[in-house]
Amino acid sequence: MKLAASLAALTLALLTGGTAVVAGHRTPAHRTALEEVVERGEIRVCTTGDYKPFTYRDPKTGQYTGIDVDMAKDLAAALGVRVTFVPTTWRTLMSDFTAGRCDIGAGGVSVTLDRARQAYFSEPYLRDGKTPITRCENASRFQTLAQIDQPGVRVVVNPGGTNERFARENLKQATIVVHEDNTTIFDQIVAGRADLMITDSSEARYQAKIHPELCAVHPDQPFTFAEKAYLLPRGDEEFKHWVDQWVHLRTHDGTYRRLSDAWMR
Repeated sequence: MKLAASLAALTLALLTGGTAVVAGHRTPAHRTALEEVVERGEIRVCTTGDYKPFTYRDPKTGQYTGIDVDMAKDLAAALGVRVTFVPTTWRTLMSDFTAGRCDIGAGGVSVTLDRARQAYFSEPYLRDGKTPITRCENASRFQTLAQIDQPGVRVVVNPGGTNERFARENLKQATIVVHEDNTTIFDQIVAGRADLMITDSSEARYQAKIHPELCAVHPDQPFTFAEKAYLLPRGDEEFKHWVDQWVHLRTHDGTYRRLSDAWMR
């Protein structure tokens, strides 16, 4: 109750007198997403719907599930508004977001400098990094990039995101196989049509959990350092401040852990 009251008080402060203190002045041209979302009664969330455990859209029902889907619902509840999920892809995420199709971007979005040139990121909620996932009998073969980057090794990637970028930057001899459907990409490894994928350790852990044939290779010691956060409109300091406070509270009051554990354990 105290945390909910804190978020409600922060919202009120930013929408009224608190905004004037931060911004110095308020003019009709200065509109923060915090005001617009509350007045609209809706927060629009761009999400790919193809990246378990963070975001998944059921093709039969159109319903979204996932850790970040649940977090978005919690954010909407804290603001007292409804949530609407806006479909996007990894290729079009940034263009959709900067075009104003949504108020935040969510669903396992990795913080990158390229993305940060176009939008703000919230306070991070998860530390992550790239690690291999392969059939368990091949785990010892693909411990290092040197072992992976060999002629004849087939590395499957989903297009347009940080997985494809990492593979193309680091693999010069292995064959990179682009698979368009991220929801079925791990079936390619299970079926032997690809040898491995290099993806975020959080996804590797989850996919190994639901595919007994697959093993995440050293997910606790990934090749890279990365963080996951929510995309926010560039230049909107007030909205970012509110979302940062919400992330901080939810990652310290047990909410994020509870929602994450429902998928990861």
